[in-house]
Amino acid sequence: MISLDQIDRRLLALLQQDATTPIAELAERVGLSQTPCWKRIKRLQDGGVITARVALIDRDALDLSLTVFVAVKTGRHDEAWLNTFAAGASALPEVVEFHRMSGEVDYLLKVVVRDIAAYDRFYKRLIATAPLNDVSSSFAMEQIKFTTALPIAVS
Repeated sequence: MISLDQIDRRLLALLQQDATTPIAELAERVGLSQTPCWKRIKRLQDGGVITARVALIDRDALDLSLTVFVAVKTGRHDEAWLNTFAAGASALPEVVEFHRMSGEVDYLLKVVVRDIAAYDRFYKRLIATAPLNDVSSSFAMEQIKFTTALPIAVS
């Protein structure tokens, strides 16, 4: 893990807002010249702090307006089962997030699909990945907040 100073944190906050911001503008906003700014960003990438630069896409433009949270309970907790389930569920492109949980639910998946019929097709593929005790689906009615930005403390 690399050490982050306030300039690194400001750069990360700016890049989370718009990863296409030119180096010249980033450098000016954090008080560096372009070369040291570029070297810091390169260090953050090489150090694994910046893991990717992506385009965020409007789901409605792709007719993917249904978000489903899928809670999975299993009776098996061995590594072989987990490897099988993790590989199967991760391979389903509709799964945009996949978490192993504490508490009553073992796994929570965030799934994005076109409609209920598409979810039903997804569900049938999901339950074929590994033996599951219970699968419970909650359909999002409204997205109130969405961000990919992490809360970076910047002074």
